[in-house]
Amino acid sequence: MNYLEMSDKKLVPVVWELNTLLADYHIYYQNLRNFHWNILGKNFFELHERFEQLYTDAREKIDEIAERILTLQYHPISRYGEYMQISSIEECSGLKSDEEMIEEIIRNHTILLRQMKIVIINAQNVGDEGTLDLIGGYIRKLEKSSWMLAAWSKKPKEYLDTAMLNPSK
Repeated sequence: MNYLEMSDKKLVPVVWELNTLLADYHIYYQNLRNFHWNILGKNFFELHERFEQLYTDAREKIDEIAERILTLQYHPISRYGEYMQISSIEECSGLKSDEEMIEEIIRNHTILLRQMKIVIINAQNVGDEGTLDLIGGYIRKLEKSSWMLAAWSKKPKEYLDTAMLNPSK
């Protein structure tokens, strides 16, 4: 029964890109766990908690992405070997400074956002509103999280672009 009223053939690119996003999220999740376990230094308490928030959010998204693939009537990939083959995110060492960990997370976010945009393009091509809605919310939340992490790593004298504060100039 095709309750989706979408062509299976047209859904294949959406499902492939969702599986790629699923793989990216799995490696990102494990990187966050690694940082959570291995953070040291004066920012330990703040970052230990933040990393836990991030990996908890990633774990929820992993489940939602897999369930979306199932909703589209396909099986999600589910083996780490497969994730490692298709993910654009690489495993990283937890033996980094707090600033290096934040930089790595922002790099991971950039890759996740890029993959989400690919999912969006493919979902738009077939009118897959469910996937568009799901991924659109992810983009908004991940962009905000990236901004906050980037703000954490800025020096007090660094500023954002001020061009819009005085538009008459």
